[in-house]
Amino acid sequence: SLLMFLRRAVKTAESNGASAIVFEMDTYGGRLDSAAEIVNVLNHLTIPTYTFINSNAGSAGSLIALATQHIYMAPVSAIGAATPILSTGEDLPATVKEKTISYWSAMLRSTAAKNGHNPDIAEAFINKDKEVKIGGRVVHGKGAVLTLNAQEAIEKIDGKPLLADGVAESTADLVKKAGIKGEIVSIEPSGFEQLALWITALAPLLLLIGVIGAYLEFKIPGVSWPGITSAICFALFFLGHYLAGLAGWEVVALFVVGMVLVLIEVLFFAHSTIVFGVVGVFLMLASLLWTMIDRYPGQNFFPSGKMLAVPLLNMFIAIVGSFIVIALLARYLPRTSIYRRFALIDSNPPGPSLAGVPRQFVTALALAPGTHGTAVTVLRPSGKARFADHVVDVVTDGEFIAPETAVTVIRSDGMRVVVKSAGLGSV
Repeated sequence: SLLMFLRRAVKTAESNGASAIVFEMDTYGGRLDSAAEIVNVLNHLTIPTYTFINSNAGSAGSLIALATQHIYMAPVSAIGAATPILSTGEDLPATVKEKTISYWSAMLRSTAAKNGHNPDIAEAFINKDKEVKIGGRVVHGKGAVLTLNAQEAIEKIDGKPLLADGVAESTADLVKKAGIKGEIVSIEPSGFEQLALWITALAPLLLLIGVIGAYLEFKIPGVSWPGITSAICFALFFLGHYLAGLAGWEVVALFVVGMVLVLIEVLFFAHSTIVFGVVGVFLMLASLLWTMIDRYPGQNFFPSGKMLAVPLLNMFIAIVGSFIVIALLARYLPRTSIYRRFALIDSNPPGPSLAGVPRQFVTALALAPGTHGTAVTVLRPSGKARFADHVVDVVTDGEFIAPETAVTVIRSDGMRVVVKSAGLGSV
C-alpha cells in the first residue's frame, strides 16, 4: 500500500510541475525488496527530491532515504543499521547472509552514487566489515554496521557533509532552509491504497468477469444482472488502477468512446460497415492495456517492453479465459435450468383467464435450418422474428432486414438463431 501511495504522490508532483518533492520518513525498516520497489519509483523523478527523517530511517528506510538527492534530519533522529535479518528477527544463515549483504551493498552504493551521497557510507549501513575513510580520516571502523545521528550526519569533512544537508525541525523548516520556492502541498495516504493493491492484483479476473458479463447481457436480453456485474467489474478495474497511480480518467473516457462506437456499429451500421466496430474494440482494448502500464510523466509516449510485460500478460489471461468460458457457455448454458429461468419467454395468449397456460421459452424452440418466419423488428443485425406463434431473438450475418420481411433460418446453435432474408440465395 505504501508503494501505491508513493507512486500516486510522485506522479501527482510531476504532473503538477512541483519545484521539489519532500518525503517525511519515520520508520524502523521493513522488507528490503519492498524498499527496492520504492527506490525504483523514486528513480523516475525528474524534480529535486528531499527526505526529512523525522526520528527514524532504520534498515530499509536508509535505502529509501539514499534514493533522494537531499537528506535533512530532525534534531533527534538516526539513519542506518540496514543489516538484513529474517522476518522472525533471527540472523540469516551464513551463506545466505554473505550473498544478501553482497547484493544489497551494491544496491546501496549505486543508489547513493546516483543521488550524490558517499557510496562508502551507504555500504557501511549494511556491511559491518566496511571501513569508511574520508581524507585520511577513519570515520567508521570495521566490526559494526554504521548508524548516524543527526549531528554526525551533518558533520563536514573536507567541506562536505558526511551525509545530511542539515537539521530541520519540520518539513516547513526544511523547505525554508533548502530554499525551495512555491506553495507547500501535502499529499496524504487516501486509505484506499490497500484496496488498490488488491484490485490491481485481481485485474485479469475483473476483466474476465467484465467480458463474460457483457456477453451474457447481449445473449439474454431483458436480464440486467450480467450487464450490471460487467459494469461493476470494469469500474473497479479503472478505479483500482487510478488509486494505484497507474492511470488517470482519460483512459476511462477512451474506453467509453470505444464502447459507444461499438454500439453505433451494432445499432446502425452492422449491415454496411465494420469500421465503427473495429475502431471501438481497438480503443477499448487500448484503454484497458494503457490503464495497467506504469508510466511516469516525461517518459516516452510508447512504453518499453518491460513496461508492457505485466499488462500484456493480464490481457492475455483475460482474453483467453473469456474465449474458453464463452465457448463453454454457448455450448452448455442453453441446457441448464438457470438459463431457462432467465431467458425471454413468450407473452401469454389473450383470453379471459391466464391460469393454467404453460409458459414456453422461445430460446428452447427447435428451429431447424430452412424454417421460415417473418422479421418483427429491424434486424441490424440482431432483433426479433416470428416463427409460427412464437417470437424469437435472432441475428443475421451482417445483413440489414426491415420489419415484416420474410426470413429463413440458416443455423441455430442453441444460444442464437441466425437468419437471412428469404429472398437471398443460400449462404
